[in-house]
Amino acid sequence: MQHCDLRRHGWTMVIAGTAVLGIALAAPPAGTQGMMQHVDLRSPKMTTAELTREEVKALQAMATPERPADLSNKSLNGLDLSGLDLSWADLRWARLNKTNLRGAKLAGARLDLAWAIEADLTDADLSGATLFQAQLPRARLDRADLSGALVVANFEGASLKGAKLRDVRGAPDMRNQSMGLTRTVLRSARLEGADLSGAMLAYADLEFAKLQGAVLASADLSMARLGGANLTGATVTNLNIAGADLASAILKELAGADAILGLDQAHNLQRAFRD
Repeated sequence: MQHCDLRRHGWTMVIAGTAVLGIALAAPPAGTQGMMQHVDLRSPKMTTAELTREEVKALQAMATPERPADLSNKSLNGLDLSGLDLSWADLRWARLNKTNLRGAKLAGARLDLAWAIEADLTDADLSGATLFQAQLPRARLDRADLSGALVVANFEGASLKGAKLRDVRGAPDMRNQSMGLTRTVLRSARLEGADLSGAMLAYADLEFAKLQGAVLASADLSMARLGGANLTGATVTNLNIAGADLASAILKELAGADAILGLDQAHNLQRAFRD
């Protein structure tokens, strides 16, 4: 496996070999399952906390814009961090499994390669955050604000009802795929009423996602996997679905259906459920 230099994204880390814990998602969800098989999710590192809420607050209190709180590679599993201001904090490689982050401020935070399985991020502010290859299966992000965030991450089975995902960056960099196709995974995610205006989610896995009433205006879902996804009542003005797989997708009562882009280039349109 070749090194993947992420400095082009404004990051300083270089990920190589087993450091990515096998997260390259060449064929999700199989890639996700394979990654899980290589990590002991029952180990103390993935289930316990090495800091208390008060210690996390103390670290953040000493942070400055030049030197944000360093929580990288920390085990914070199961902690109650609800309502804390962790803006711009460095949470790369952190373990946040089942952590309570309801209403927390994580604007601009760095969550690359973080683990947040079944974490509660309801109403959290993640605007402008980076979640490159973060793992958030079954996490709760209802009404969370991820506007402008980098979300090339795993949200399989997560709940993002009413979430703000305006202008999120979730498309893979096709110029740098030495690790295999690393895509955003929203398979079976709940996105009812979510705002995905302008979202860049080319190649994303949205199979069986629930997108009823979602706003997808000017979003890019080209080459995405939409098999079995439910888009009933979604706003799709200028939505780009060129090359997307629509097998068994529900495309009914769409607002702006006449302005969908790339419909003639989508795959399995004849197998979709339409008005």
